[in-house]
Amino acid sequence: MKVLVACEYSGVVRNAFLEKGHHAVSCDFEPSESPEMGEHYQGDVFDIIKDGWDLMIAHPPCTYLSNAGARWLYPKGQLNVERYEKGLEAKEFFFSLLNANIDKICVENPKPSLIYELPTPTQVIHPYHFGDPYSKRTQLWLKNLSPLQHTNVVEVEGYWCGSYTSRFKGDKRKTVLGKTWKDRSRTFQGIANAMAEQWG
Repeated sequence: MKVLVACEYSGVVRNAFLEKGHHAVSCDFEPSESPEMGEHYQGDVFDIIKDGWDLMIAHPPCTYLSNAGARWLYPKGQLNVERYEKGLEAKEFFFSLLNANIDKICVENPKPSLIYELPTPTQVIHPYHFGDPYSKRTQLWLKNLSPLQHTNVVEVEGYWCGSYTSRFKGDKRKTVLGKTWKDRSRTFQGIANAMAEQWG
């Protein structure tokens, strides 16, 4: 199978498919964190999106779409027009990936702000469904793919994203924050393995 992993710098998903014997390529404006493991196109995904892929798994940037950043849309009760317009651009990019001419597609993102009216996701998953003991709401929009089956449900030890901090104030489980935006956006290994095993 020929697999494109769009908007991925880590190589985690790409490498999971490579280990299953597929031809997988990651693509991002950032350089690959694991260039020695497989092919990475550093540039615009639309430069290569028509290269005959069987499957695309896309992780479009969520900075302006995510519900976690919605509070910045209305500082002091006024709409932040600049941020809203950047969100609209992100929405257009999201749909460009979801509607690409590729037979099988998964677009992954956290819960979006309602103002952008994205479609209802096909599935909602967390890392703890696949062996990594963290809660991080991850939404999947699927085209010609079956929802991922949970592989190893484990007890939650922490919340990976900051949006959980106030919601679970006083919870004994610790909120875990990645040190950088890259840490927070990196795909968990258990989810990547499930994608490769079940969709490959």
